[in-house]
Amino acid sequence: MPIKKVLVVDDSPTERYYLVDILRKNGFLVETAENGDEGIVKAKALRPDLILMDVVMPGVNGFQVTRILSRDEITKDIPVIMCTSKGQETDRVWGMRQGAVAYLVKPIVAEDLIGKIQGLG
Repeated sequence: MPIKKVLVVDDSPTERYYLVDILRKNGFLVETAENGDEGIVKAKALRPDLILMDVVMPGVNGFQVTRILSRDEITKDIPVIMCTSKGQETDRVWGMRQGAVAYLVKPIVAEDLIGKIQGLG
């Protein structure tokens, strides 16, 4: 299934703008969520082809959101790429165990992100 619609879940306006800019320049339709709770609601409502998930957010963190989405019948087939400042190997392993298909450490390099997305599509 080709990836067209992407949901970006990140509490940082700067990071959201940066990721949205990269994605739109590469032809993707993009929606955003400012926190984990909003990300869950939008993932269920919009059914995007891909979710880019920050980890460090107020309230429900990205690991928790990814786990919730990967276990929900409505969203379990939506791939999640973690895009986070948490760069430890234990963080990467934990993110993948929660259901992420890839783990990128900020600052995100546009070519790396697009390469990961193309690898999924």
